[in-house]
Amino acid sequence: MKLKLDIVKYRFLCLALSALLLTPGIVSMIYSMVVYPTHTPIKVGIDYTGGTTLQYGVKEDITNEKLATVRSDLVQGGIENPYLQIIHVNSQESDLKSILGVRTKFIDEKSNEQDKITSIVAKDFDSAELVSVTSVGPTLGSELFKNSLIALSLAILGIIAYLTFRFQFDYALAAILGLVHDTLFVVGVFSILGLVYNVQVDALFVTAILTVIGFSVHDTIVVFDRVRENLKYYGKKMSFGEIMNSSINQTLARSINTSVTTLITLAALYFLGGVTTKDFVLAMILGIFIGTYSSIFFCSTLVDIWEDKKNSASPAIS
Repeated sequence: MKLKLDIVKYRFLCLALSALLLTPGIVSMIYSMVVYPTHTPIKVGIDYTGGTTLQYGVKEDITNEKLATVRSDLVQGGIENPYLQIIHVNSQESDLKSILGVRTKFIDEKSNEQDKITSIVAKDFDSAELVSVTSVGPTLGSELFKNSLIALSLAILGIIAYLTFRFQFDYALAAILGLVHDTLFVVGVFSILGLVYNVQVDALFVTAILTVIGFSVHDTIVVFDRVRENLKYYGKKMSFGEIMNSSINQTLARSINTSVTTLITLAALYFLGGVTTKDFVLAMILGIFIGTYSSIFFCSTLVDIWEDKKNSASPAIS
């Protein structure tokens, strides 16, 4: 078997790189849990906390400077923590050029908060008209958050059960740690984005995480299957490290080709798709990237280290 990439030789460097990738996100998550009122590691949107989103149609393009002015006017008008979003409209059937979304705390029907926001937006945009109002109550938001955690936990438990049944324990444990590795990276990046750019996550983010987990474990299983097959034929001729290197090289082209074609599609969706799905697609892009990395450089090196320790701990046969 021809060797091209020697992962085993640099296995501790690979683990150090993983630590380098995860550390900023973990620090950000810990900090977020301290400073956010919700005590969550990422900034959650109204899907989970409860709140109201008002969308206004505007017959002009909204610049970032104008957006900052609207946000400042809303804060001065007594609107707590307004989150603004621009959706560009490309339609020949309407003269609207932009949709301005304003997210804030839950607005009761008896409250005058909606009229106050509308009047402030109307001062900045003469052509602004309210086109939709979406509200999620605090109770419903809390219930949705709990259900999302249950769905995520059940999916992970199902994968753990399958991996334990399909592979021996050390392989299954490495794949499970790979899932944790990938999830921490994606959540960590969004935690940083929440602190720096006020990016909030919604129910689509959980969908993206579940998809990332499925992709990651699929890629890892392909590598481990090849290792198991090669052990049958070369177990007595080659060391485990050599078999692991060869198995990675045999599946490397397939992993890269699958990931690149998926990333091309996701990139098109990110740059050409709608604003409402950008965060979902970004989570997918990050997940595909880190999932491919962990299958090759993280999970495989963990198995090799454990096998190396088992072999060195076994008594020599005289």
